[in-house]
Amino acid sequence: MKIKVLASGSKGNCTLIVSNNTKLLIDAGITELQIKKCLNNVGIDIYDLDGILISHMHSDHIKGLIQIVKKHKLKVYVPPELVYDLTKIIPVEFIIVVNKEFNINDIHVTLIETSHDVVSYGFIVEYDQKSLVYITDTGYINKKYYDITANKNVYIIETNHDEEMLMNGPYPYHLKQRVISDKGHLSNRYAGRYLTKVIGDNTKFILLAHISENNNTYDLALSQVKEELVNSEFDCDNIVIAYQNEGTELIEV
Repeated sequence: MKIKVLASGSKGNCTLIVSNNTKLLIDAGITELQIKKCLNNVGIDIYDLDGILISHMHSDHIKGLIQIVKKHKLKVYVPPELVYDLTKIIPVEFIIVVNKEFNINDIHVTLIETSHDVVSYGFIVEYDQKSLVYITDTGYINKKYYDITANKNVYIIETNHDEEMLMNGPYPYHLKQRVISDKGHLSNRYAGRYLTKVIGDNTKFILLAHISENNNTYDLALSQVKEELVNSEFDCDNIVIAYQNEGTELIEV
């Protein structure tokens, strides 16, 4: 399985997953042109995509969706809870309604309910005994998911903010409370503590995602997660920053 974060942050999110027979996007929060360019950089034509998984309906996760579906007729895979809102922006014939677990060709997907101010989901993506956990845009991670997300090969995990920077920063009070609440976003420290509970011998890479431009820095996210993992056996050289304006390398596991 190959993974590439095309963009990650408050201005747009999109991730590519590639197996032997399948090419998927998680979210389409950047423009169709940006997605085409990013795919071309790794030798993939947008017409080669088999579909899109949508985590939730905020604009930084669906910005390019209308144009992608309109121009390229891609199928969008969502649970029933997202169908109504999705039909407001794309034709219903391009929506595939899925259960909590489903297959797209040779890829198996398990949905994880996340905690945001809209209905939202994370994903466990598995192919040929390789595995990815994708969790962003959530105020916390329910402990009932610790077992099923444990010891996966790759984690794409939100490290949105540093609590001190957030509370001392420019956001109005009500927005600070939203971000730090159970319906908001994960902090660096929370993400690091979650990772200490779930990473294992099979874990090869951790990608830090959805990093705030106002309430965090890339260096701070990296250093605080490393501090939380200091007593683990994970090689912190394999922590990758997912940037807003620059895609990660194509990671293979």
